[in-house]
Amino acid sequence: MTDQQTVRLTVAQAVVRFLSLQWSERDGRRQKLFAGCLGIFGHGNVAGLGQALLQSELEHEGREADNPLPYVLSRNEQAMVHTAVAYARQKDRLQTWACTASVGPGSTNMLTGAALATINRIPVLLLPSGTFATRVAAPVLQELEQPSAADVTVNDAFRPLSRFFDRVNRPEQLPAALLGAMRVLTDPAETGACTIALPQDVQAEAFDWPVELFDDRVWRIARPPAEQVDLDDAAALVRAAKRPLVVAGGGVHYSGAEEALRVLCEQTGIPVGETQAGKGSLPHGHPQEMGAIGSTGTTAANALAAEADLVIGVGTRWSDFTTASRTAFQDKGVRFVNINVARFDAGKHGGLSIVADAREALTALGAALEGYAVEPGYRERQAELWAEWDERVEAAYHPSELVTSALAPGLLTQTQVIGAVNELTDARDVVLCAAGSMPGDLHKLWRVRDRKGYHVEYGYSCMGYEVPASIGIRMAEPDRDVFAMVGDGGWLMMPTELVTAVQERLKVVVVLVQNHGFHSIGSLSESLGSQRFGTRYRYRDASSGRLEGEKLPVDLAANARSLGAHVIEVHSADELTQAIKEAKAWPADGGPVVIHVETDPTVYAPDSASWWDVPVSEVSELESTRNAYADYTEHKARQRPLLAPTHSTPGDTAGGGS
Repeated sequence: MTDQQTVRLTVAQAVVRFLSLQWSERDGRRQKLFAGCLGIFGHGNVAGLGQALLQSELEHEGREADNPLPYVLSRNEQAMVHTAVAYARQKDRLQTWACTASVGPGSTNMLTGAALATINRIPVLLLPSGTFATRVAAPVLQELEQPSAADVTVNDAFRPLSRFFDRVNRPEQLPAALLGAMRVLTDPAETGACTIALPQDVQAEAFDWPVELFDDRVWRIARPPAEQVDLDDAAALVRAAKRPLVVAGGGVHYSGAEEALRVLCEQTGIPVGETQAGKGSLPHGHPQEMGAIGSTGTTAANALAAEADLVIGVGTRWSDFTTASRTAFQDKGVRFVNINVARFDAGKHGGLSIVADAREALTALGAALEGYAVEPGYRERQAELWAEWDERVEAAYHPSELVTSALAPGLLTQTQVIGAVNELTDARDVVLCAAGSMPGDLHKLWRVRDRKGYHVEYGYSCMGYEVPASIGIRMAEPDRDVFAMVGDGGWLMMPTELVTAVQERLKVVVVLVQNHGFHSIGSLSESLGSQRFGTRYRYRDASSGRLEGEKLPVDLAANARSLGAHVIEVHSADELTQAIKEAKAWPADGGPVVIHVETDPTVYAPDSASWWDVPVSEVSELESTRNAYADYTEHKARQRPLLAPTHSTPGDTAGGGS
């Protein structure tokens, strides 16, 4: 016998109650860990989590603001994970959403979202439904039968995509699964998608739960300090360097380390290049701000990267775009110092690993570098390089009459569109993008004025992220306008979440750029000798049999109207200006606005003078491919392994940086 107090709930009811009582805390500030639950119901979860969420909502009827786990209906399961990811990123990973889906395709639709969350190190809780744990009615509708392994379900596909995975086949397993997921969600070094698979029969099964399972729980987000010996070594490396460079990644934002970075750079004169996730670490106009780095970088940041003898990576995972496929850093003795809360990322490129919170490490490094500053000539070079690049951006934002006169009537350039949105929006407004040519152009060109004003998903570069993510950002910060920049290719992947924005009366602004095809892959295909094959939205030509006929009569403006959005069609620069002003004035509860504008896909943004490694056919009958391969081998020769270890004493790796 036991005198332990219990409460009888179904597994689903226990999940909902538990999630509503979780909190995160950092720097003494506490917030709900889960803002709510996004979902789509089917036979796998409607009587389980669906019933539990209904019961919770009715308990707070008439005082909806007090509902600890509100429910939002999505239209696509992949999209709802994108919404949760964008929300969590905007909240610096301190809050997120749970996502529930039905068995079979409902759950596997979340796989892409899971991969995106884990690759970007963003916390999100996935609750895919499963077929019967008891197997009494097997095979049920949508069940995968694996003759050699009866316990395998489609939800096993989440295992390699999740930072935590568990399947609850009995109620007794639930507490350990929930606590394990919370631990990972709130660990800045381990976070990503956390998946708890819930068979449909188990969701509805009742159990007597210990009451303490439903106590308020506070998960403290740690700020691990740097080891003093590592700081001393890093400071010695900086003092010995002639051309140091900081590469700021997303960890700067998640740590709230922008001020610490600003102080360090102003004190020392060390310039900063930014990854996609790290863009905005310093505001536009700061003397040490060199903008984007790598394959989609500025010529200023990339010139300094090529000359740097010491590179300090802060909160970056060193993707191939950031390193220009390991061609960005060309100094023969270049060394790396990696500040990262995750040891895995801190150990890359043979760098000196400083495993610590970015804010704490930068503050401590600044103290260790008191009295140090780069040579005046190095500051002057930064200013010259940036002024030259900024002039090119201005010319792209406001092209000459020669450029505009060459465009077809009614067409603008993509950079004109970006420039107009950048200049006519408020500093705190958020620009959003994910895939295609637009992220590269935004990375180079967008002038960030607020630490959370730039949101480009480029870890997974997932087409279709933009519309659902705009909803997540707007829910995270209702006082910011969100401008989602999306091409027609990305739009056609996932426009349906506009209906969610309509239903929730969420003002999001989608700038829909119509260029009749895959602009980014088209230009990449051309550069690789594949002649834009299969990238245009065209009829199949009757004589050649190829997709090179007339443009398809697709009316994306009408498509947006049919989903309930307010649509503004634009045919000139003046009309674009008025459209942005109209969107800004749109009521906060007025639902989504779509600005539809056609652009010329053959007019490009200023070049980064950089490279991205995409293999080219080694042999070909096409002259275009042979020429591309010759160019590829030339760039490949500049690629470096970056394997030599970084030592604290100057000269230890003579000629070393690989």
